Amino acid sequence: MAETRKGEVTFKGNPVDLVGPKLNVGDKAPDFASVGAGLAVVTLADTAGKARLFNVIPSLDTPVCNIQTRKFSEELQAIGDKAVVYTVSLDLPFAQQRWCTDAKVENLKNLSDAHNHSFGENYGVLIQGLPIPLLARAVIVVDPDNTIRYIEIVPEIAQEPDYAPALKALKEAAGAA
Repeated sequence: MAETRKGEVTFKGNPVDLVGPKLNVGDKAPDFASVGAGLAVVTLADTAGKARLFNVIPSLDTPVCNIQTRKFSEELQAIGDKAVVYTVSLDLPFAQQRWCTDAKVENLKNLSDAHNHSFGENYGVLIQGLPIPLLARAVIVVDPDNTIRYIEIVPEIAQEPDYAPALKALKEAAGAA
């Protein structure tokens, strides 16, 4: 059974527990099996070859997640095809695609962790104790060699992440700095 980290983050001011390990810069990125476009199961190996930013959010249908995802979409345009941004949430793939279509966001890929919560558990961002499972807000940059180059688990889930260091790490990992 996965470890539980008590009260590491807050959700609207209330402490919540996270399931999974506390990952650090320099760790090897854990594998996962999430669902992407066309209901295909996507693993870490399927994302390999480029620097990746995992934009981890509770749900695209909330204001802060909307802002955060649009910001990474805008910033990715400057980096080009040297990197890939994956938005990871427990939203169903259909809802993720609808949001992207409505928001006119075409340069990000979506991963639904509703399949088996393996991303949330393996990356230590699955929230325990809410009425429904959600992922904590986090930004994780993984280089082409599957090494974690940057990780931020946002201390208060209702707040935006610190974009600048995440984008700097992504550019460096992509060789675009």
